[in-house]
Amino acid sequence: AGTAAAAAGVTALTKASLNSYASYEQLVGGVETLFKDSARTVQNYADQAYKTSGMSANQYMSTVTSFSASMIKSLGGDTKAAAEMSNQAIIDMSDNANKMGTDITSIQNAYQGFAKQNYTMLDNLKLGYGGTKSEMERLIADANKVKEANGEMADLSIDSFADVTEAIHIIQTEMGIT
Repeated sequence: AGTAAAAAGVTALTKASLNSYASYEQLVGGVETLFKDSARTVQNYADQAYKTSGMSANQYMSTVTSFSASMIKSLGGDTKAAAEMSNQAIIDMSDNANKMGTDITSIQNAYQGFAKQNYTMLDNLKLGYGGTKSEMERLIADANKVKEANGEMADLSIDSFADVTEAIHIIQTEMGIT
């Protein structure tokens, strides 16, 4: 009976491992399709995600691909900049979940909404802004004030998903969340 149970356990573990690897390969394909020459950068970030954001490589790549088309578009097709900005967004998501106690899935869903210009889940981030477009505009205006106070160009816009993620990063940094 013990041998049968052990064999069943090994079989289950092997199946889970193969399924996980199959998912990994599929996600790598998505990253390669979207990020082209910068795919290796995203894969490297995914390989380090357990350290930087508490995610598996598969979770990282799944999260990145969920909003990367909007990120790449908002950066004029610059996949290198999109890889960097996406990595920062994922770290910001993790920091927010860890500091504010929000479920990471709720935060990921919020960012996916932001990528589609849907701001109803902005309040999931617990930054003091409600879930409306005007509240996201207020967050961006506040982030622009911080940039201006630091002598930087205050040109963040709600029309760019990259700008939205940068604004969230700035506000979270100001609040001590990052």
